[in-house]
Amino acid sequence: MYIPTGAGFATVSDSLKPYLKDLESFQIVAQKKGYATNVRPGRYIIRKGMNNNELVNALRSGNQPVSVVFNNQERLENLAGRIAEQIEADSFSLLKAFQDEEFLKKASFDRESALGMYVPNKYELYWNTSAEEFRDRMQKEYNRFWNQERLQKAEKIGLKPSEVIALASIVQKETAKVEERPRVAGVYMNRINRGMKLDADPTVIYSIKRQQQDFDTVIKRVLYKDLEIDSPYNTYKYAGVPPGPIFMPDISSIDAVLNYEKHDFIYFVADVENFGYHKFAKTHAQHIRNKQQYVNWVNKNGIRR
Repeated sequence: MYIPTGAGFATVSDSLKPYLKDLESFQIVAQKKGYATNVRPGRYIIRKGMNNNELVNALRSGNQPVSVVFNNQERLENLAGRIAEQIEADSFSLLKAFQDEEFLKKASFDRESALGMYVPNKYELYWNTSAEEFRDRMQKEYNRFWNQERLQKAEKIGLKPSEVIALASIVQKETAKVEERPRVAGVYMNRINRGMKLDADPTVIYSIKRQQQDFDTVIKRVLYKDLEIDSPYNTYKYAGVPPGPIFMPDISSIDAVLNYEKHDFIYFVADVENFGYHKFAKTHAQHIRNKQQYVNWVNKNGIRR
């Protein structure tokens, strides 16, 4: 049973009425135990066979937590919608809390990097948690996630936590194979360390979606003209890590960047002989050969966009 914030005893009585044999006797017990004037919002477990005394006791002190789960959200708007499905706060109030400029400044984030503060996981919260309380809890979880070990690893590879998250989002968009992510991360770290642009197709796709303000569109192929889109997220046009994540990466992807595989590869392309995986190359000539295989497969299968 869910009791909204601000609800009174009349609302509780109306909600329970279909399940009670004698509503009046419940109301009398509630009055005697002081519950009628002390209704608390939240999620409560009401079991069949409870007597009035047990029922009132459950409503007085039995607020039950809910498991809130989220992952792989592309924007703060998506995250707000996902959380609103699981707690009382609506998506509008959640998004407002997420984008609060004063909070972001104090927390050392901005609107571009803010999505990175929300570490995907399962969290126990009370259903009546407010938007601000949820946001503040997530900040604490973020700080807990970035423990001394992870902070030291980030410093060692020359990236800030926010940059690690942004790079992890690219790595995860490049490969769904968890075991391949450290190798892909290694390619990007090699490019960063050599002063090369990342040249990551997922950042171009994200740039197109931002430009068109259509995040539901499906783009299967990046065209040469797309590489010229003027967006800070377009890593073909601008060097370095983008100003924020292109979506919410898993913890495994963040750790893949922090523990990236050491190798000499600086190129990779989809492996058409082993779908889901990639072919890696140390030289541009080798990469061109691998890429041609992929282009031939794309053309053969009529993938235009």
